[in-house]
Amino acid sequence: MSTIAPRTADLSEPAGPASRQSTLRVITAISIGNALEWFEIVIYGFLAVTISKLFFPAENDTVSLLITLGTFGVTFVMRPVGSLVLGAYADARGRKNALTLSMALMLCGTLLIAVAPTFAQIGLWAPGLVILARLLQGFAAGGEFGSATALLAEQDPRRRGFFSSWQFASQGITTFLAAGFGMGLNALLTPEQLLSWGWRIPFFFGLLIGPAGLYIRRHLDEGMEFKRAAQEAAPVRATLVDQRGRTLAAMGLIILATIVAYTGLFMPTFAVRQLGLPPSMAFAGTFWFGVLQFVLVPLFGSMSDRVGRIPVMRAAALVMLVMIVPLFYLLVNHPSVPALMLALTAMGVVASAYWGPISAAMSELFPAATRGTGLSVSYSFGVAIFGGFAPFISAWLITATGSKIAPAFYVGFGVVVSLIALRAARGYGVK
Repeated sequence: MSTIAPRTADLSEPAGPASRQSTLRVITAISIGNALEWFEIVIYGFLAVTISKLFFPAENDTVSLLITLGTFGVTFVMRPVGSLVLGAYADARGRKNALTLSMALMLCGTLLIAVAPTFAQIGLWAPGLVILARLLQGFAAGGEFGSATALLAEQDPRRRGFFSSWQFASQGITTFLAAGFGMGLNALLTPEQLLSWGWRIPFFFGLLIGPAGLYIRRHLDEGMEFKRAAQEAAPVRATLVDQRGRTLAAMGLIILATIVAYTGLFMPTFAVRQLGLPPSMAFAGTFWFGVLQFVLVPLFGSMSDRVGRIPVMRAAALVMLVMIVPLFYLLVNHPSVPALMLALTAMGVVASAYWGPISAAMSELFPAATRGTGLSVSYSFGVAIFGGFAPFISAWLITATGSKIAPAFYVGFGVVVSLIALRAARGYGVK
């Protein structure tokens, strides 16, 4: 690994953790901005059925939905590109600057979707605009996780699990915010109104709140760990070549996390199309899933500061492996709102136990000089390959196998890979 001169930090500053006021400001700023940025991506998945009719019409409704969910996955194709560019930018110019840039790009993509004419109005240009917007959002998201997680992880090494956990806890805000919009739109609008103009409301909401997120991010302080680290001359090369084992381990850790997350996002579509449940009830279940994530993830992150990352994550993965098939079996054979809520509650608790320590575990795999790039690359590649297409894969598995339980086997696959990655992470010093 080659390094260049240290950053221009004031070396008279204490090497310990930042002040309580400073860290709380960072947590608040990251959580709000993170939630808003991921909201722009998640709401598209929640409105997949409506968007498929407006922008990707087909004679067969299943084909139309699969195309729309595939477009949801297209976002994740651009994430690796964004991770390489914005991750390196975060290591060179600072986490704060990278976070501000990623949010600005995300808002541009949201604007395109919010004002895009439909297929009936401009023909093939309509899906083209949506795909362009999704690619732009994917590029922006590629640098979001690494920059935000690195900034949180570098606040206080002694409580890295708790502070880093707000990366996934804030995504819980995204989940219940998006689900809340789903419930509200389905309850307050007629199907015709939702199809005509109602679906645009969440995207305009993001545009209205976005400038506040930009302002907050521009006034953050970098962590002292980053300021004191010698700058890496070639962070991308260091991550992909010198630290390739660590990068692969981090990527393996994220596989289960992302499969479970996007399986949860697929639940409204699954509940409506496969189980015949009312859309409002399906969104209510996902809303509850997001609440559990927001509340429990920091608790499990804090627990990992005391007992270690590996024990908490391994226990959660094993429980998920045991329970996932029975949960889907329950849903398929007893399709009801109570069954959906029970399944999402169980998944939410166990997933939160895995999500709580994961950001800290991934952060500890990389030195500060390449942490932004390492986190961005491992997360984006892992999510692009295994998470972004999870709704599409779940829908395809159901169609291909004829079994509505099929998505559970994909989650089981994620558990096995993540258990292997946990063993590798321990070898690199993660406790």
